[in-house]
Amino acid sequence: MTSAQVDTEKAPEEGYERGLNSRQVQMIAIGGAIGVGLFLGAGANIAKAGPSIILMYALAGVIIFFIMRALGELLLYRPVSGSFAEYSREFLGPFFGYFTGWTYWLMWVVTGMAELTAAAIYIHYWFPDIPQWVSALVFLLLLFVANLISVKLFGEIEFWFSMVKVTAIIGMIVIGIGVLTLGFSQAGDTASVSNLWEFDGFFPKGIGSSLMTLQGVMFAYLAVELVGVTAGESENPEKTLPKAINTLPWRIALFYVGALTVILAVVKWTEFAEGVSPFVEAFAVIGIPAGAGIVNFVVLTAALSSCNSGMYSTGRMLRTLADNGEAPGVFKRLSSTKTPAIGIGVSVIFMGIGVVLNYTVPEKAFGYVTSVATAAGIWTWLMILVSHVMYRRKVVAGRLPASSFPAPGGSVCSYIAIAFLLFVTCLIAYDADARVCLYVMAGWAVALGIGWAVLKSRNPEVAERRGEPDADELEKIV
Repeated sequence: MTSAQVDTEKAPEEGYERGLNSRQVQMIAIGGAIGVGLFLGAGANIAKAGPSIILMYALAGVIIFFIMRALGELLLYRPVSGSFAEYSREFLGPFFGYFTGWTYWLMWVVTGMAELTAAAIYIHYWFPDIPQWVSALVFLLLLFVANLISVKLFGEIEFWFSMVKVTAIIGMIVIGIGVLTLGFSQAGDTASVSNLWEFDGFFPKGIGSSLMTLQGVMFAYLAVELVGVTAGESENPEKTLPKAINTLPWRIALFYVGALTVILAVVKWTEFAEGVSPFVEAFAVIGIPAGAGIVNFVVLTAALSSCNSGMYSTGRMLRTLADNGEAPGVFKRLSSTKTPAIGIGVSVIFMGIGVVLNYTVPEKAFGYVTSVATAAGIWTWLMILVSHVMYRRKVVAGRLPASSFPAPGGSVCSYIAIAFLLFVTCLIAYDADARVCLYVMAGWAVALGIGWAVLKSRNPEVAERRGEPDADELEKIV
């Protein structure tokens, strides 16, 4: 019997319902790779890097694939909900599990703050008289109730949110190719593949300026790791998870590289600016009736999808922390529908505070919130990669069973991804506006350090590293 089979049998002891089917897990994986970072953030990145932004998204996409294959190997070694914190705890020690769990929770809370506010702003397009806080509150409560009902409902909502995003991007690509090949629409006379290099070249503002966009590009990929959080509630993780991860390259190639290539061929890069969605701009130039309204609806679903995912993952992460004595024990309780209702509720309260704050603070502060989410996401990815390296060492040493879904190249790709993420962190530190998030993360680290010291003083067992399987247990697993 393989380790994946053994652990799949053990996983239901967590108490969760295995209510996510293959169709939902696949769409959660797809939706995780398509967010507001693409629909809105790409406009600012295009203005900074020109057509070379296509290469930046492709480069970051390769690194994301390395991260997800590392996570996939760990998930099939031991599929558990709250996976990032669990693997950090197992391979790096209790403190890293504690720090990673709380940091991932922070990432989704601040992302929820931003996305709820964004969704309320999008509603103004159709209903300008509705106060922003009313829209935000309605969305917050609706998604909260949906997450409480069952994991199946969460999966179904996420499936349809993702379907809207996927349909919009494929539609944009098909229409764009039609404009380029057949010359129809208002953009027919100026649309050309040569737009990718005719206006000051492929790197119009230099390679350095292009590299500086990587921090924004990485934000677009946040949530792609959400598949790992679903591991404890997937019906058949040893089949659905590898399939979801292995389809990541074509998803990135189509939804990011493909869509941006078509958009920048149809509309020259100089037409884009910060705060303008490249999709809205492209539809406007092509002259599609109601195009702006269609894209506004798509961006609204992207924001709600992200917030929906945030509620799902924060509740699970708080329960994992509580199970290990690193959060109040009340978070361990499951509702009658087998959802961590209390953890989700507390997270929603913090997201609600963010809605109020984002309603009153200037627009620049909204960007700070997303940069904090990026920094927290980079920490999560680093912990996945370092945990994978440690796991591979133990497999080679014969101390742990091999996963049924090994990452190509062993640890090599993980080392490459670690170096890349550290490079992006240096870029963030170099950028005067973005580096604010590093100050926030430093303060967060201090707060968590104090919390850890208090935990250890009250319960010394929290800081004890979990033992590895003994020889008898190892034989049973293998």
